[in-house]
Amino acid sequence: MDNTGNNRLMLIINPISGTGSKKEVASAVESRMSALGYELDVRLTGGRADATLFAREAASKGYYGVIACGGDGTVNETATALCGSQTALGIIPAGSGNGLARHLGIPVDLNAAIDVIASGNIVASDYGTANSTPFFCTFGMGFDAAVTHRFANQNRRGLMSYVRSAVSEYIRFRPQTYTLSANGKLLTEKAFLVAVCNASQWGNNAYIAPEASLTDGLLDITVVHSGSPIDTAVMGMDIFTGFINKNTMVHCFRAPAVVIYRSKEGEAHIDGEPMTMPDIIDIKCHRGDLRIFTPENHDSFKPIVTPLKGMLRDARLTINHIFRL
Repeated sequence: MDNTGNNRLMLIINPISGTGSKKEVASAVESRMSALGYELDVRLTGGRADATLFAREAASKGYYGVIACGGDGTVNETATALCGSQTALGIIPAGSGNGLARHLGIPVDLNAAIDVIASGNIVASDYGTANSTPFFCTFGMGFDAAVTHRFANQNRRGLMSYVRSAVSEYIRFRPQTYTLSANGKLLTEKAFLVAVCNASQWGNNAYIAPEASLTDGLLDITVVHSGSPIDTAVMGMDIFTGFINKNTMVHCFRAPAVVIYRSKEGEAHIDGEPMTMPDIIDIKCHRGDLRIFTPENHDSFKPIVTPLKGMLRDARLTINHIFRL
């Protein structure tokens, strides 16, 4: 238990996130955390912004932590209410991509994720804002934003549905010109996509900014130039091996803030949630303003090795799930 004596936790469950059942989540968290002396307040979301309202209530009452069970959208809504407070964010990954959880090394497994929270290891982490809207994983424009909008309209969730959305969008997508102002310099590029990253990946072990850190006070900006279908295919492979920052189509740099200009308002995404943003986007990093339960020991990123380990863990969990059915 934390050293303040506060023993209250809130569990926020998004029952429709991802593809798996959430029936066992509340009882599993209750069993594990009550044995450590914590009281659990369980809430179910029923619509957009519910998680923010619940988490804001918990923070105002001085709860020790709020646990978000859902995808990156649920995590975003929950974390938004906790920024600048002493209430820590716990994550039980249960979405389609789980980008922030994967970056932090939080297992995509119910009991193992609860163990991370039970360990009580809390890290002061950064987050970003795009025109004052918080993001904790990635903000993007261009191809990934277009795919996010298409994926949001699909009836099915999961990796294969996302891949189908990406293939369909690629056929019709046209790159745009962006001007980025950061570190006292201007960069104008016709880009396939622009990603501003607090964490290293979109989710599903797709590393758009492999060297990103949540504790350095900087955002990792990845600009992917337009190229041939073969160039794009190679770049796609590099995303899943962790070598995208070595690709000649890609320009990567770090900055505490960046302003992005484009010709008109258009599609964007924040932590995988589609939205429309204006022609000027002012993006800032807020250092150490969010407390997050994280694993005590988390290996540093290694190209090929880290993505491969993630894929093998996912495969093992899938197999275990099949045999439990």
